[in-house]
Amino acid sequence: MELKEKIINDIKSNAIILYMKGTKNMPQCGFSNSVVQILNHYGIDYKDINVLENPNIRIALSEYSNWPTIPQLFVKGELIGGADITIELHQKGELLNILDKATS
Repeated sequence: MELKEKIINDIKSNAIILYMKGTKNMPQCGFSNSVVQILNHYGIDYKDINVLENPNIRIALSEYSNWPTIPQLFVKGELIGGADITIELHQKGELLNILDKATS
């Protein structure tokens, strides 16, 4: 399976998936850490993919999502955005509604 196909498959088969630098147990950048802290705040289960393990993941992911930065949060196959958008949605109280869609 090609890397891009694997990324598409991972996004489609995980209700919530976060492509990040590091892991949810050990984020390797402040932006990834911010998103992890927000997701942990809601106590939801999600899959994390460490883009630092393979630099080609980042390239293929950005080609697929048309989004240049990491982290990238997907819910039910849809790109929510990076750290700035996730933080903004959280502060506005809108993120929980988006995350709830993943469990319904």
